[in-house]
Amino acid sequence: MKTHFIAIGGSAMHNLAIALKDKGYQVTGSDDAIFEPSKSRLEKKGILPQEMGWFPEKITPDIDAVILGMHAHQDNPELAKAKELGLKIYSYPEFLYEQSKNKTRVVIAGSHGKTTITSMILHVLNFHQKDVDFMVGAQLEGFDCMVKLTQDNDFMILEGDEYLSSPIDLRSKFLLYQPNIALMSGIAWDHINVFKTFDDYIDQFRKFVASITAGGVLVYNEEDPEVVKVVENAENYFRKIPYKTPEYEISNGKVYLKTEMGDVPLSVFGAHNLLNMEGARHICRQLGIMDEDFYEAIMSFKGASKRLEKVEREDKGTLYKDFAHAPSKVKAAVKAFTEQFKNDKKYGFLELHTYSSLNPAFLEQYDHAMDGLNEAIVFYSEDALKIKRMEPISSEFIKEKFKNENLKVFTNAEDLHAYWNTLDKTDGVYLMMSSGNFGGLDLTK
Repeated sequence: MKTHFIAIGGSAMHNLAIALKDKGYQVTGSDDAIFEPSKSRLEKKGILPQEMGWFPEKITPDIDAVILGMHAHQDNPELAKAKELGLKIYSYPEFLYEQSKNKTRVVIAGSHGKTTITSMILHVLNFHQKDVDFMVGAQLEGFDCMVKLTQDNDFMILEGDEYLSSPIDLRSKFLLYQPNIALMSGIAWDHINVFKTFDDYIDQFRKFVASITAGGVLVYNEEDPEVVKVVENAENYFRKIPYKTPEYEISNGKVYLKTEMGDVPLSVFGAHNLLNMEGARHICRQLGIMDEDFYEAIMSFKGASKRLEKVEREDKGTLYKDFAHAPSKVKAAVKAFTEQFKNDKKYGFLELHTYSSLNPAFLEQYDHAMDGLNEAIVFYSEDALKIKRMEPISSEFIKEKFKNENLKVFTNAEDLHAYWNTLDKTDGVYLMMSSGNFGGLDLTK
């Protein structure tokens, strides 16, 4: 099969391209910019475009599938050529469905926790040498690629994202998967540049639940009232399995899960991670993994990339980085961190980096998000606001919305880096929350 990727360099897209190359497909692609690690990984597989840009001549009648990434625009010249030739054009999720439509599809959805839950499931299955196809949104220890596609595997584990499918397909990605087994971890308004109201956002999850195949299964977080409402109002038939935070204790800095089989020591911390773990356990049950085998495997799970991930520093200081940027994710990460390190001086840094997090109307959601930290620091770039064509935001406004008078606010990277360099990283513990990089801050030094 001959496939061509328009915008091959994206995090998700380049992993799918590699998976198809590994499957034996003929793969080509284009992009106007490709950064690391995508560049090196594509080059290693021999599918890195020789030059950057869009080349309509690459689009030929013998191409079986054109896969369109979100990074491309509607007026992309390669897309126009594909339409002119009448080629089959897929969004990323649409193509994944095509690859898995004859398999049992397990879709993990939710505003937060979906990457971690998917990672936990894959870790347990890998530990017990259960081979499945998958797509996950983070690089995992023990896995070469974020996507795996085979002819023979019976199951496909999919991280279900509610964001748009492609520039020409404005449906939420997870609406294309039609799950046989699904999980919903939580609902907290996000992507406000696309979903203008909270109800519009919730409606994507209503549609997701409605897309579960007849007689399917939904594992859901019964502690989230919005999730419960969506599940209770669903009109289609499926089996409902609720889950909640399990019992646990922290002893000498170690987290122990309280189970019928005794205390299970864990390598991760935070109530939200234990809630995620409980959801993963119920999904694994559906896949034939008994609880005893689940606990045996989960003890060695160290977390998904950038999800309360410990950074090895040259000075041996204690520092964790987390992808948290949406308010619910920030609150969960801070709560976990303050609970785990209650006797230490705690520094928390948050970069407001996304369109949503910089929107004044959305900033209301961050109230008390940094409470419990001894030092709370928020950074956002005034240049980023200009690039996004957004109005300036004052430091006082940020403090007001976070409801934290002691909040330190930095609006340019130089000042943030200067402050960072004054801190002794061996004194206290550090939590760095961002989907960016704090203006190029090196967290290892």
